[in-house]
Amino acid sequence: MKVLITGSNGQVGSCLVKQLQTCPNTEILAVDRNELDITSQLDVIKAVNEFKPNIIINAAAHTAVDKAESEGELSYAINRDGPLYLAQAAENIGATLLHISTDYVFSGDKDGIYVETDKVDPQGVYGKSKLAGEQVVLDNCTRAIILRTAWVFGEEGNNFVKTMLRLAQQRDELGIVADQFGGPTYAGDIAAALITIAKTINVQGENFDSSKYGIYHFSGLPHTSWCGFAQMIFDKAVEQKVFNQAPLVKGIKTEDYPTPAKRPTNSKLDTKRITNIFGIQASDWQSALNQLTDYQ
Repeated sequence: MKVLITGSNGQVGSCLVKQLQTCPNTEILAVDRNELDITSQLDVIKAVNEFKPNIIINAAAHTAVDKAESEGELSYAINRDGPLYLAQAAENIGATLLHISTDYVFSGDKDGIYVETDKVDPQGVYGKSKLAGEQVVLDNCTRAIILRTAWVFGEEGNNFVKTMLRLAQQRDELGIVADQFGGPTYAGDIAAALITIAKTINVQGENFDSSKYGIYHFSGLPHTSWCGFAQMIFDKAVEQKVFNQAPLVKGIKTEDYPTPAKRPTNSKLDTKRITNIFGIQASDWQSALNQLTDYQ
């Protein structure tokens, strides 16, 4: 298996590199922005044609949700144009493209859990650019899988867990949004899910059922609020003696914490399809918090 990983220094990309390095008979080309600018079509074509991967995993994205509101051009370049060039290059050599997307493609106001076939209705530039990325991937690559996820955290990069651990040592009390709900998702679990899909496709080759290409949801269970997520982080941190006393967590409303981009009230993703087809279970985000010293 020859795997090209873009965005290799990000939260998911770094986990992909670590995990794939332990896979036998696997050749990896891991590139970050400095080694491959996916917004350059010529650079993408050159990299793909020279390495000739049979699997491309696109973990590169413009994920700064608030900045995207004022950086629309950059957001679309990375989240739409880059995936388009990767999809076209993958199609040209008969490779499979695995592409990471987001719960932000939905309006976030559904009652209940989002399934893959629910109506998309992104509310901000980030979500709109990611949806555009999904569409160009599916339109230009016959062997494509979109993995939508939410509330990503991991040992690398900036994320909610790291922010909470930092703030907990600076303040005695924290107001955390309690009326937005979703499934925290460990980056290492996203990487493992993508690798499982890649291996399945690689082993089955031409026998892989083409109806299994398309969109999948993958995120964590149990669902919780940001406030509940924070409380679990602090409980685990005290248990692991990361600090002696957790700050008092007070639930606040979304309107009490205004942001440039609207946040989804509901980010709950149904993960049954990926379990049924690939045997991949939802991310166990609580277990992923058992080594919090790795996040400091």
